[in-house]
Amino acid sequence: MIHVENLIGGKFVSLDEKFEDTSPSDFSVIATIPRTKQVNDAVLAAKAALHDWSSLGIEQRCDWLDKIANELENEIQEVARLEALDTGKPMDVALNVDAKRSVNNFRFFAEFGRNLQEQKFEMSDATNYVIRKPIGVVGLISPWNLPLYLLSWKIAPALLMGNTIIAKPSEITPLTAHFLGRICTKIGLPDGVLNIVNGYGPEVGQAIVEHPEIKAISFTGGTSTGKIVAATAAPMFKKLSLELGGKNASIILDDADLEIAVPGVLRASFLNSGQICLCGSRVLVHASIYDDFMNRYLAELKDFKIGPVISEEHRQKVLSYIRLAIEEGGEILAGGNVPEKPGAWIEPTVISGLSHTSRTATEEIFGPVVTIHKFDTDEEAIEMANCTQYGLAGSVWSKNRGPHVAEKIESGMVWVNTWLHRDLRVPFGGVKDSGVGREGGLWSVGFFSEAVNICVMED
Repeated sequence: MIHVENLIGGKFVSLDEKFEDTSPSDFSVIATIPRTKQVNDAVLAAKAALHDWSSLGIEQRCDWLDKIANELENEIQEVARLEALDTGKPMDVALNVDAKRSVNNFRFFAEFGRNLQEQKFEMSDATNYVIRKPIGVVGLISPWNLPLYLLSWKIAPALLMGNTIIAKPSEITPLTAHFLGRICTKIGLPDGVLNIVNGYGPEVGQAIVEHPEIKAISFTGGTSTGKIVAATAAPMFKKLSLELGGKNASIILDDADLEIAVPGVLRASFLNSGQICLCGSRVLVHASIYDDFMNRYLAELKDFKIGPVISEEHRQKVLSYIRLAIEEGGEILAGGNVPEKPGAWIEPTVISGLSHTSRTATEEIFGPVVTIHKFDTDEEAIEMANCTQYGLAGSVWSKNRGPHVAEKIESGMVWVNTWLHRDLRVPFGGVKDSGVGREGGLWSVGFFSEAVNICVMED
């Protein structure tokens, strides 16, 4: 049993009121979590630490990011073990996606900070130079599907730019955030620079969003919750970054190389049990290669290893969409059943025969369920891909026309002949109901700082 505590001002704090954390693999209780309802003490600690932390040179803050990365890397097996325990994902996914990419996030922003270029703009009679000032105390709220990976993606640039932090991990996956807090205290990160509070979203999450001393909110999670965050934060003129839901399309054109397209699309369909906002849950296949693609896809699916979904509540949501698909006229080509064993398991499910405008094909399921759709022309595929309210990501598989089609997809990110191949310098985020703002490289640096222009008149 792990007893999760809040990290406030460099001290671990427990509360009398707690709730339980259960493993989705077998529903066993693995931890207790403090039910936090206010963040005033955490904000005071963050404010007290702000001056000294923001006064450090950027090179010194980069050194701290490297120290965090080094200690995370030293403990990488334990990070992966905790992530697998908390989320149910296979150990190799927890290690190679969650744990390693969390280390990479800190390492990347350390290097990125050391190479930031001064911005100067010359006029005929003056010079403008831009400085970046920290925002102050920032609130970071992360989801349950990639717990430390996505939290570190926010913490690293926030620290780099001199801010102090109030972080809230998901209440159903708090273990690696707690472990990160232990690592930061072990290496001597100054007290109050990183504060971690645990609890339910409508309670402590809302307290973070509405606290007047927290000047910026970076939120990753569902679109419905993102609307609540925006409605609260926008009238307070807080800086706001929202990375929300997706209903992404994988488009397989008639000239696709199926040797790479089939395993690539399968991975995009079911990695992390389909619980990645970038997953391709709509598979659009050119009619001329449909039979060949599907035969290979279903054959390779038999050997694709997935874990359970995150909870029994979420499993019931996913199962409700499988039932809806049948009501809408869909045919289950694979999966759709619940294995007879403890835990929130669902077989990876492939559904054909649905309209691309059906609810099953347009609403976010966020589980191991994909719908398959035929198309005859590139234009038809583009129209099908763009028909949802979401616009986060997508992929196009083609030997010749991939970039041309990708440019017409209404998404913030599109891969061609690959998926989830990430350069951390590029913008990450969505359009439409998939979010507001971008993260990554200069976009993260810009969000977590205030740009100030100094104009110096020449003598």
